[in-house]
Amino acid sequence: MNLQDILFHLFNFAAPAFALALLLPLLARPFFRKQVWLLPWWGQVLVNFVVGVLALLASLWWLERDGKMLAYAMLVLAVASTQWLLARGWRR
Repeated sequence: MNLQDILFHLFNFAAPAFALALLLPLLARPFFRKQVWLLPWWGQVLVNFVVGVLALLASLWWLERDGKMLAYAMLVLAVASTQWLLARGWRR
């Protein structure tokens, strides 16, 4: 496997985490209008992306396989929980 193939595999592994990390802060703004955000939108994207990749790596370690639905459920749960914490959702 050459370097280009390795990079494609890594980018494809992290693509769901990046898409979710990018969409979630932008779509959460209407639901948490009155909240004081801990970070700007790009900071939220960065934190959500790191948490998402860590969730995917944990699911890869635990399930020993990439692309299972349980892994994507863990990804959504981890990133949604992080976004809720960043939005201070407990202060509604």
